Amino acid sequence: MSEIGTGLQNASGIRHAVARAGYAFVEASDMRAALARFGTLADWPAFAASWDDLATDTYMADGGRYRRRRFAVYSAPHRGPIVRGPHQPHYQSLDYNTLNGGIERWFEPVTEDIGGGASMRTILDYCRALFGKLAPDTARWHVETHQFRIEAKPGQHGKPTPEGMHRDGVDYVLVLLVARRNIRSGTTTVHDLDRRALGSFTLTDPLDAALVDDRRCFHGVTPVEPENPAQPAYRDVLVVTFRKMPAA
Repeated sequence: MSEIGTGLQNASGIRHAVARAGYAFVEASDMRAALARFGTLADWPAFAASWDDLATDTYMADGGRYRRRRFAVYSAPHRGPIVRGPHQPHYQSLDYNTLNGGIERWFEPVTEDIGGGASMRTILDYCRALFGKLAPDTARWHVETHQFRIEAKPGQHGKPTPEGMHRDGVDYVLVLLVARRNIRSGTTTVHDLDRRALGSFTLTDPLDAALVDDRRCFHGVTPVEPENPAQPAYRDVLVVTFRKMPAA
């Protein structure tokens, strides 16, 4: 299958890929260059290390305990500061999440130093610029950030998308790889609204990224399993979603 976005060299190339195909796979070197226009990743070591302090997701309707996470919301106007909002539950309807939807899910918040640090701010500013050019009439975005760790153990695969091929019920999604340790698989697949395959790729290096127009595409990730059963095995990603806010 095709990998739309491989070898993209600049922000306009990434934007055009999303506009044309509904998604883009961006390799780490290109993602780093794109982010550099909006700030720094000066706190990246602490940012990545914060995934070691995530709480177990106890809302898994499949009974699994393979997912850890933290959550935060922001308000992003067309211009001006992106402001973190009060902590709130994450909610998805059953239309979008048939496994865990239909209830308010309260997750531990992203810590203040990580949520307000250089890496997070740079990532959010980049997303606003990109998605704002794809939807230039948007006055304000509701932004949600999710720190996810998917753990794989002997005899228990980790499921990055336990609900299967899905949409998130937002406008745009960024999935940014933070770390990948001792795992096999974890391949991202993208389908159109008629469930026809559009492409597949695997996030392997820190800062590899997937950008998805959620209105146009379904996406999912295959389960991960440990390469060496005696060692810790996990996949760490930051997921950022942007949803248009109604006009005041």
